[in-house]
Amino acid sequence: MRLLSAGVIIWRYQTGGVSKRWFGRKHDIILFYSKAANYQFYPDDVRVPRTEEVLRRIKSGVSGATRATTLDKLPDDVFEIQALNAMDKERLGYPTQKPEALLERIIKASSNEGDVVLDAYCGCGTTVAVAQRLNRQWIGIDITYQSISLILKRLEDAHGKEVLRSIITSGVPVDMESAKALATRSDDRTRKEFEKWAVLTYSNNRAMINEKKGSDGGIDGKAYAYGDVEILFSVKSGLHVNIKDVRDLMGTIVREDAAAGIFITLYPPTGDMKTEATKAGSYAFEKFSLSIPKIK
Repeated sequence: MRLLSAGVIIWRYQTGGVSKRWFGRKHDIILFYSKAANYQFYPDDVRVPRTEEVLRRIKSGVSGATRATTLDKLPDDVFEIQALNAMDKERLGYPTQKPEALLERIIKASSNEGDVVLDAYCGCGTTVAVAQRLNRQWIGIDITYQSISLILKRLEDAHGKEVLRSIITSGVPVDMESAKALATRSDDRTRKEFEKWAVLTYSNNRAMINEKKGSDGGIDGKAYAYGDVEILFSVKSGLHVNIKDVRDLMGTIVREDAAAGIFITLYPPTGDMKTEATKAGSYAFEKFSLSIPKIK
């Protein structure tokens, strides 16, 4: 691809520490390029405030500042936008999450309402969320169902359940046939994706996935009711599930001092498994219920 216009944006921020062995790293570099000569660029839509020093000079009539008549200016290629800290209200727990202000400036400066915005590595969906808010169409791509689930929940929280009706998903199980296809591939990574999909779909995207590598201790996910009532998830995609799997989950519930456990299987449980689960008893919630999707 021959680029007709290219450059960089310096995103500068102040979070993080300063090294005593090197200059503190306080910026990221964002590539800015276009294949077409007549690309869209709207700097007036993302004007930024002038610094306090320039405003002081304007107010005092200092030479060189008297011609300025506005309190804002066209942006340059250094974006002074604070990165998210651990307590930021935007924070979703995704390690590479970017602030919405950064994506908003990029999207508004390079597109119109109704245009399509593509993010091929959308992660927790900041680009998608901002594009939706700015009335752009969008395409988001990621390799894990966990990211897709997080994005759907993020959009639902921001815009309500209605927004989900307008979203088309591809590569996500929608019936038992596609669920089995995801679970039975030879690549172990897709089996783990089935486990994530099962936990998040059953919990209506409210559970947390167990990200521990290697042995997971029998816990594939957790959910909480009333803030601190812990519920464990165990997922089995194999054909030969049996009563031992139920007993293992029961033992894990006792070990973790959890309130309850949810056992999800790809194939129907045996009668003995159902009987064993019934023997474990139940946990009563006054006002709590999980949204259980119907997979046919």
